Amino acid sequence: MEIKRDNYLEQLKARENNGLIKVITGLRRCGKSYLLFNLFYNYLIEKGINKSHIIAIALDDLTNEKLRDPYEMLNYIKDCIKDNNLYYIFLDEIQYLQRFEEVLNSLLHIKNVDIYVTGSNSKLLSKDVITEFRGRGDEIRVYPLSFKEFFSVYSGTIDEAWDEYFNYGGMPLVLSYKDPTKKVDYLKGLFDKVYISDILERYNIKNKTELNELLNILSSDIGSLTNPLKLSKVFSSLKGTKISDKTINRYMKYLEDAYLLSKVQRYDIKGKKYINSPYKYYFEDIGLRNARLNFRQVEENHIMENIIYNELKIRGYIVDIGIVNVYDYNKKGKRILKNYEVDFLASKGNNKYYIQSAFSINDINKLEQETNSLNNIKDSFKKIVIVRNNIKPRKDENGITTIGLYNFLLEENSLYL
Repeated sequence: MEIKRDNYLEQLKARENNGLIKVITGLRRCGKSYLLFNLFYNYLIEKGINKSHIIAIALDDLTNEKLRDPYEMLNYIKDCIKDNNLYYIFLDEIQYLQRFEEVLNSLLHIKNVDIYVTGSNSKLLSKDVITEFRGRGDEIRVYPLSFKEFFSVYSGTIDEAWDEYFNYGGMPLVLSYKDPTKKVDYLKGLFDKVYISDILERYNIKNKTELNELLNILSSDIGSLTNPLKLSKVFSSLKGTKISDKTINRYMKYLEDAYLLSKVQRYDIKGKKYINSPYKYYFEDIGLRNARLNFRQVEENHIMENIIYNELKIRGYIVDIGIVNVYDYNKKGKRILKNYEVDFLASKGNNKYYIQSAFSINDINKLEQETNSLNNIKDSFKKIVIVRNNIKPRKDENGITTIGLYNFLLEENSLYL
């Protein structure tokens, strides 16, 4: 089964032979290697590139252990280059290569090479590469399957696909398992044997229990406002464990750097400034989140919000949480400040959208609750409510557009409609 990932493939095509190191980043097992070694490789072959001019090395393969040495790697690549024609170099899981920054810098001195690397840790790779190469690194961020990608190879109805997706997420290999028990085992295994093991080893963490407890708390509270100090108090009151907010903050950064979690800041829309704390966390893949909780707390409304956030990130938007401060009067006539929240403020270039995730709007009170924040924003950027119901886009008298969830997820230009 071939899953087309045209969005990322087109990004690679657009960057081909641009003189930069193409750095493909993302969560481990989300499809980076498949994108490079299958989809992009096949594209090159189809356009006439000779196989001998594609040097592809998987560094997480034990048979390539010798090539993790920087000098062995450089000598091997140089020996493969036999003429002045262009050579494509694919290095998978670059973090296994010792002194990889120096190796990549050395490869840049070879005029007839086009370099592509993948990696699964932002601290170890993308941030360092972009700093090290001073503009010579070009990042392509890959995510687990979007719902559109997932549905493109799913054999059931759209409702069945959604039920599968919000339970088991978009890790590509999940689709190869038909038995739900196998899906669960695979996702749990990824968490324990890959992600957690990576973090423990990389940062030399001795107390595995603390990290696991933190993950459990964050998994239970996706989309809730939090910060390290609040979490420290939760550990103290509910778990009977003392753990400092500094330690928690460090662990949370590790989880972000491993692409497991994404941190979202709040933005004061009227004051036009960021609010440092508290903030929200969403999971990169909702199936991993559900597996973490043994598929308890599979609440579709919260999961829908997480999936909408991920979809906006996949589409290349910068995403914040919007805050609207409004002065009003209480029943006693006293002037008070009310804070309304906009689920997502999505920005890309000159385009900006205010977006609410509403599982259902079944009466006028619920409609007012969901649109209060949007109606108090006075600028002209588009305001959208995404609902679980399968409806076509419609606009009310206040200019607020309502979009059905499937329409939003499956139509690439759904925000423009």
